[in-house]
Amino acid sequence: MAGDNHKPDLLDLHEFDEEALKAESAELLEMHFLTGDNALFYRTDGGFVGLKTKEKEYARVGVYLTFPLTNPEEFISIRESDEKAKEIGIVEKISNLPKDQQEMLREQIKLRYFMPVITKVLDIKDEYGFAYWNVITTFGACRFTTQVSRDAVINLTDSRLMVTDIDGNRYEIPDFYHLSVMERKKLDLFI
Repeated sequence: MAGDNHKPDLLDLHEFDEEALKAESAELLEMHFLTGDNALFYRTDGGFVGLKTKEKEYARVGVYLTFPLTNPEEFISIRESDEKAKEIGIVEKISNLPKDQQEMLREQIKLRYFMPVITKVLDIKDEYGFAYWNVITTFGACRFTTQVSRDAVINLTDSRLMVTDIDGNRYEIPDFYHLSVMERKKLDLFI
């Protein structure tokens, strides 16, 4: 009989999904601040950072900067470590946490936001829409490629620049005017 095989109609599924979506949206809009009183960050056996809250324990968490270039010590987003990276809460200021936990979070931030500082521009060659960089960074000599476009070099301030290569790696030039005249001339292609 056709009546025995009940299939939910689209209206039933839509209402269920809508309620689940409303509940998830409400949860996402609620901001949870993580403090030394309600959260404990700890190092796992594997060297990762875990988190214990009053509600739940997370064996591994991701540490993300909300304002990576302008305010790297405040409003740190702590997220689940899976592919969805759902936010668990916000650390308003790293300095408000105990010293050992501050260091764990700063270490994770350095790993995620690795950005060598360019101290010397040896050469930049422009060929077929790409720029081939040969530079000295705070981590030694480095060669990388960028597209020749205004998006490859972004002015963060009047003198501070961020360079992004074709693989998404970022490099910083903290003060354009501390480079020599010849080095600045090599950057004319982008400025």
